[in-house]
Amino acid sequence: MKVTVVGAGNVGATCADVLAYKEIANEIVLLDIKEGWAEGKALDIWQKAPIDLYDSRTIGVTNDYSRTANSDIVVITSGLPRKPGMTRDDLIATNAKIVNGVTENVVKHSPNAIIIVVSNPLDVMTYAAHITSKLPRTRVIGMAGILDTARYRAFLAEELNVSPKDISAMILGGHGDTMVPLPRYTTVSGIPITELISADRLDAIVKRTINGGGELVKLMGTSAWYAPGSASAQMVEAIVKDQKRILPVCIQLDGEYGIKNCYLGVPAVLGKNGVEKIIELQLNESEKALLMTSRKHVNDVMEAYDKIMAAAN
Repeated sequence: MKVTVVGAGNVGATCADVLAYKEIANEIVLLDIKEGWAEGKALDIWQKAPIDLYDSRTIGVTNDYSRTANSDIVVITSGLPRKPGMTRDDLIATNAKIVNGVTENVVKHSPNAIIIVVSNPLDVMTYAAHITSKLPRTRVIGMAGILDTARYRAFLAEELNVSPKDISAMILGGHGDTMVPLPRYTTVSGIPITELISADRLDAIVKRTINGGGELVKLMGTSAWYAPGSASAQMVEAIVKDQKRILPVCIQLDGEYGIKNCYLGVPAVLGKNGVEKIIELQLNESEKALLMTSRKHVNDVMEAYDKIMAAAN
């Protein structure tokens, strides 16, 4: 099993490290355009193999996609990170050019790969990679909901002083300010979250989750990497091991939830073929309204991307 991670920045390197540590793939290729960057990080990860006791081999390369040939899965983390005061939408023009170029090279050398997009703005970069690759929608998916749900669960675990392992939750919609947390589908060891926490505290945690990325940018001056890297590695693991896990991923909707041709986070079964099934939850009117608001926001960003591409051509 061969997995390539494009982009050896903090997110990409974390993803490669988790993949190696958990021995999810035999060979992990880390690629970056910065000379020696991927080679150094891959070598560092390999040198701790005797300490952490894993056999997965990490290989770093500088902009040589021939070394990524025949990858089973490719994770795209390339692009500029978000800076203070910068919205995800501000990143469209620069990161779209990067992601499109990466996708072309990925498909050229690994036409049968499943592509996982992590680059921001996530929803529109998934759109860009999908239309550039010309692959089925089930093989070009974005990592967003897993990260958003993890933040939500972590905040709840802290509030309740319980293990995050026991918290089950789901978040739909776009990755950003219009994500749709679903307290009605949130439980702790099967107990509805509403029986364990007051409405005002739950509302505060939902709001903190929605601003989860911004909170970290404000603290560090750049985007998060440990949680996003681990979240993308979890998607790779579910596919490699054909786990049939139900995880929230960004995918092109084709009638699900009454939405067509929009890239939104929804629960899906992940297995060896990528997305094997999209699960449609029975949303109430309030939840539907929030999802439609998220849809409009993502559609607006997609239209902005289309205009940028039209102007460039």
